[in-house]
Amino acid sequence: MSDRSTIFALSSGRPPAAIAVIRISGPSAGAALEKLIGRRPEPRRATLGRVRDPTDGELIDEALALWFPAPHSETGEDVAELQLHGGQAVIAAVLAALGLMAGCRAAEPGEFTRRAFENGRLDLTEVEGLADLIAAETPAQRQHAFRQLKGLIGDRAEAWRRRLIEALALVEAGIDFSDEGDVPEDLIGPALLAAQQLRDEITAVLDDSGRGERLREGLSVAIAGPPNAGKSTLLNRLARRDVAIVSPYAGTTRDIIEVHLDLGGFPVTLVDTAGVRESADPVEQEGVRRARERASMADLVLWVTDVSSDGPQRRSFPEPLAAGECWLVENKIDLAPGQTPQSSPRRSECRFNYSISAATGQGIDTLVAALRGFAKAFFAATESALVTRARHRQLLTDARDSLGRALSEGPRREELIAEELRAAATALGRLTGRVDVEDVLDVIFREFCIGK
Repeated sequence: MSDRSTIFALSSGRPPAAIAVIRISGPSAGAALEKLIGRRPEPRRATLGRVRDPTDGELIDEALALWFPAPHSETGEDVAELQLHGGQAVIAAVLAALGLMAGCRAAEPGEFTRRAFENGRLDLTEVEGLADLIAAETPAQRQHAFRQLKGLIGDRAEAWRRRLIEALALVEAGIDFSDEGDVPEDLIGPALLAAQQLRDEITAVLDDSGRGERLREGLSVAIAGPPNAGKSTLLNRLARRDVAIVSPYAGTTRDIIEVHLDLGGFPVTLVDTAGVRESADPVEQEGVRRARERASMADLVLWVTDVSSDGPQRRSFPEPLAAGECWLVENKIDLAPGQTPQSSPRRSECRFNYSISAATGQGIDTLVAALRGFAKAFFAATESALVTRARHRQLLTDARDSLGRALSEGPRREELIAEELRAAATALGRLTGRVDVEDVLDVIFREFCIGK
């Protein structure tokens, strides 16, 4: 560690603020703290000190200082922390003083966390959990990210890897020491049994319908339907602000508009799409194509119709658009008080039907309650979901497939079985960052802010 630079950064929010936290990590952290406050505090005890500019002794601030000697720190290195008053001038003066010290430099985004990973304080899944915790927008996202940070998938993957290594050891012992008298003859049987059990467990984890990833990204709800049905008005009503242009002219919405909401603590992404109709306008045709494509990927489609219209737009109803559910939402009931909901065609093809006025708000509370219930039911199994990223799913799939190939080889092909078990163990090692992950590190850590 002695040949590494010492990094520093503001680790709290943007100033001005009540308190500003500046962190220092690396071999010169203790010396830097001594130059700033004149001493090195007792480890892990907050100490009040006067912070001075080392070049001229000018008093900068009075602050709390903390000292965490390696390896018992967040990064695994010597770490110092100053809790200052959060004024811009105070922060700038301390950062400038640190920048003039030999061996010290400003930290890059995610560098504190990267050093924690490199020093074994966090595995890669815990790093991803920390990134998700920082980015969490709803209670459900926060809770699941915290479980990942505490090893929800990493601990399981490491336990699987250890069991695989034990099974691999049995196979290799049978290959290398088959002529030894004290080596049992049937070592391949227990190894294949372990491989079968591991494959079944990994398969069960993968069969979660992608709900862990959905929790990170948000439940996707597409608002679709014919032009002028009130889709953008409904989006604005649900978002409680004007996010989409509302116009009486057909074809106003031509691109995808997304709004992220917190519904009952669950993340939901509302998507306003172009009106679905036949058109000679190539731009509108592209909008309709995108609308259909986005609706086909949604977990739920709200098909909005104009109940006040007697024309073909009211009678239009889509072929199945979504892999998930499709709800019929009859809009503009305020403009057609004499119309009965049952007069809308093909209502029976939707599991749920709602009558609303997006303009006045009539029926919106019922629709929102239904959306909240849908999100709660959709994420009901999320607490036990291990997989939250495409990277996790791909590596677990690779491990499962390698185990499947090992089981298909038959007991007489020990060398091929050993190779497949080794490949499965490598995939699980890549999941936690134990082997061959340099190609993904930069991508992961650049998601972090400076100071984390």
